[in-house]
Amino acid sequence: MTTGLLGSPAHETSASPGLVADGTPGYAVEDYNYPQADKILAEKNLVLKRGDGHITLADCAAGTGQLELLARNNTSKICFKVVGNEGWLTLEIPSVYSVKGNDYSTTVDMTVGAEEKTYEIDKNTWTPVGEAADTEGREHMLVEIRTTK
Repeated sequence: MTTGLLGSPAHETSASPGLVADGTPGYAVEDYNYPQADKILAEKNLVLKRGDGHITLADCAAGTGQLELLARNNTSKICFKVVGNEGWLTLEIPSVYSVKGNDYSTTVDMTVGAEEKTYEIDKNTWTPVGEAADTEGREHMLVEIRTTK
């Protein structure tokens, strides 16, 4: 026998969640992993890792206030819906060279080799990032997006 939530006994063969002292189900714990990340990787070849749920991958649609990315290895734009007062998303998208901001203050972190670079994205316009902003034209990997209202 193992110990369940709040010290209540839970049998190893039990398929139901552990119960707290008054017999109600225990609390879910958010792990911030991006939902269906494996499916998105298989279908769109995008690595979405973790986030707070306020920045999510979206189908691109004009006039929706989405963040838009251009990457040399993708034939079309990559778009993200942003909600709430602030948000963050860790991901890995290689060869991103331009980001179109929205009404949020947006910062992106990118890596090139062992270097990390941070770019402030202009609101509602395209901002060159990565290789487009690098004097050596090196390929950068987008690794994090942060937004605040």
